[in-house]
Amino acid sequence: MADSTAGGPAPPRHSEAREIVLFGGVYGAVLASSMVAALTRYGHTSSDVRGYDAAWVLVTACASALAHGYAHYIAERAPHRRWDVLIAMRNEWPLVAAVLPTVFLLAGARWGWWPAKGVEYAAFVLNIVILFVLGLLTARWSARSWPAAVLLGTGDALLGLIVVVANAFIK
Repeated sequence: MADSTAGGPAPPRHSEAREIVLFGGVYGAVLASSMVAALTRYGHTSSDVRGYDAAWVLVTACASALAHGYAHYIAERAPHRRWDVLIAMRNEWPLVAAVLPTVFLLAGARWGWWPAKGVEYAAFVLNIVILFVLGLLTARWSARSWPAAVLLGTGDALLGLIVVVANAFIK
């Protein structure tokens, strides 16, 4: 972030704030899907395990957000005020927000709201839809036509699907 004349970091500009939200949203959706794939790889699908999975997805997202915020703080290597590190970490909230729908699906399976077996497929579809919507929004914000925006959103969703599948095979 740029320094203001008062000596502290300037508040994020509109485009920077939008970039923070989009980065966190994309990263969170991919992270959530990758975590669900890794956690369900061995076929444990009981409701108790789904509660454990929900907790791990949330903990991993929070740890990732803290690590990203701290990395941004360190990478700037500028004089900082005492609380700037907390502000940098706070700016990672979109990453955590993006995993909450997946956490909700897994927790709902734990609480018996829907079957625990197969909930990972709903989580994958939900996260691919999130990636599509984010791609569509960025294309529209860039003044693309609706057909072009839909095409770009579809491409972003497919790219996200490829990343998730690759992560599932790696883990």
